[in-house]
Amino acid sequence: MSDSIMKLVSVRKELELSRDIRQTIIPGLSLEIEEGGFISITGPSGSGKSTLLYLMGGLDKPTFGEVWLDGENITEKSEHEMTRIRNEKIGFIYQFHFLLPEFTAAENVGMPMMINRLRSKTEIRQRAEELLDTVGLADRASYRPSQLSGGQQQRVAIARALANDPKIVLGDEPTGNLDSKSGNQVYELFERLNREFGQTVIFVTHDEDFAHRAKRRIHLVDGQIESDNRL
Repeated sequence: MSDSIMKLVSVRKELELSRDIRQTIIPGLSLEIEEGGFISITGPSGSGKSTLLYLMGGLDKPTFGEVWLDGENITEKSEHEMTRIRNEKIGFIYQFHFLLPEFTAAENVGMPMMINRLRSKTEIRQRAEELLDTVGLADRASYRPSQLSGGQQQRVAIARALANDPKIVLGDEPTGNLDSKSGNQVYELFERLNREFGQTVIFVTHDEDFAHRAKRRIHLVDGQIESDNRL
């Protein structure tokens, strides 16, 4: 059995719509993620999938409960501390790639490494080129985002998410803006990262085919886990 990399303990998330009205998004959820897991999160629109992902990644805080990452309770961390933790331990991939248009693919991939300042410029460049090779874009290092296809842009975003060797990679509908061929390439890349490198990957998706390609599927309904199946 693999060690746990993340735990959610009795997590509840409420939104304050007005002074007297609160909406419950997640009424109370406990979950454990094993290191090296490959997990899809599914559910109807409004079921709390993205909210759950943002709680996992420290982009949002629960109203009640605790979120643990790599043995550390991140629930009460300050935003300054969470910025450091996200940069070092969490890789995010969104529906839109959010690449900086004025920089090359290699420069975009190198951004997280420049922020934590643990590598020299030469080491950052070498690491960026290695990651671009991993995602099949070694020959596109000097291209700017506008010179890349949608699928290639998303693969650059994946390489950027891996820059600081994160403990966990989170994807929020990472193929939502891609055609089926490009989307399939992205999911094949996720599978390879998990299989060959042991990367822990968790992604939210509406795509049933891709959801079933994960090793574990968590299905949410009204902010609660309706099913949690090993595939």
